[in-house]
Amino acid sequence: MDNFTVAIYCFIDDYLKKCHSKNEAHRKMSDAQIITTSIIAARYFGGNYIKAKSYLQAHWGFNYIDKSGFIRRLHGLETTMIMCFYTLSEVMKQLSVDSIYIIDSFPVAICHNIRIPNCKLLKYNKVYHGKCVSKREYFYGFKVQVIINNEGIPVDYFMLAGSFADITGLKSMNINLPDGSKLYADSGYTDYEFEDEWYEVENIKMMVDRKSNSTRKDAAYTAFLKTKMRKKIESVFSEIERYLPNHIHAVTAKGFMLKVFIFIFAFTLDKINAT
Repeated sequence: MDNFTVAIYCFIDDYLKKCHSKNEAHRKMSDAQIITTSIIAARYFGGNYIKAKSYLQAHWGFNYIDKSGFIRRLHGLETTMIMCFYTLSEVMKQLSVDSIYIIDSFPVAICHNIRIPNCKLLKYNKVYHGKCVSKREYFYGFKVQVIINNEGIPVDYFMLAGSFADITGLKSMNINLPDGSKLYADSGYTDYEFEDEWYEVENIKMMVDRKSNSTRKDAAYTAFLKTKMRKKIESVFSEIERYLPNHIHAVTAKGFMLKVFIFIFAFTLDKINAT
């Protein structure tokens, strides 16, 4: 934990200095300390900011501010954190030698289905009521699209309402993959016209796992390769879900989505730090 904390704080602090971010003199906690606290909370304390602040104050001398002030500061730094994530993703893309990527989605429920009528965080709307086919269950909340590289490191993400199809999420993303990349996906991303146009315009080849009744059936070795690549992202999702607590505490839907992003960001930094 100590090594990860030092590495993350130094990286965030250097990034903010590079972006010419200036802290106001009267602030007790710097922007780097705010972001580091949120990442440590996601990595080690199930997203509990209070526990993370207590640890950082006791072991690293971080100053303490009240919870409401911390949350306001953190929300104000949301764009900065997202920019930091995409800066890292661009570096990982440039370092990649094979240009192989995998996309899939996983559900993040706001509450249990039985509590939907009483959910205050997100008023009932059928657009948020989705189905997770792999788990054979319905959920109420969001669907998170994630693209990872061949080393299992997330390089892009997108959150949308739970009822939307995976292919809709892919079309909504502003994907910037290197020329000549291959993007592996399951059958939920099947759209022949989109595949052809994307390959023609961006030179990105969609490697979609075909259904048994598909008009574009794969050869046996291609189907085996696609299945193998899918297992890799399923393993990554299992690791990400181990970060997530059974219940993500948030007061607003925006705060909930920010916390989900921080969990993904923390996982990304942990994977990079381990390589």
